[in-house]
Amino acid sequence: MRLKPLSLGIAIGTVWGVSLFITTWLSYYTGYGRLFLQTMAESIYPGYSITPLGSLLGLVYGFIDGLVSGALVAIIYNRLQR
Repeated sequence: MRLKPLSLGIAIGTVWGVSLFITTWLSYYTGYGRLFLQTMAESIYPGYSITPLGSLLGLVYGFIDGLVSGALVAIIYNRLQR
């Protein structure tokens, strides 16, 4: 079975981007996940912060990050399948 790199990238990018978006809003209002976001997202994604604007940046960064990562996983998987 071959994986489609673009399809897997879009799927993983959507999940990761929406996860960052939701977690940022939860953290902004309740403090939930603050340490995770400060440790991971703020150190990886320039300009990201735990704010409403940061949630949009996290959505975009997360989607792009997941898109590229998912596509690479599919490409490597397909090459190893041969």
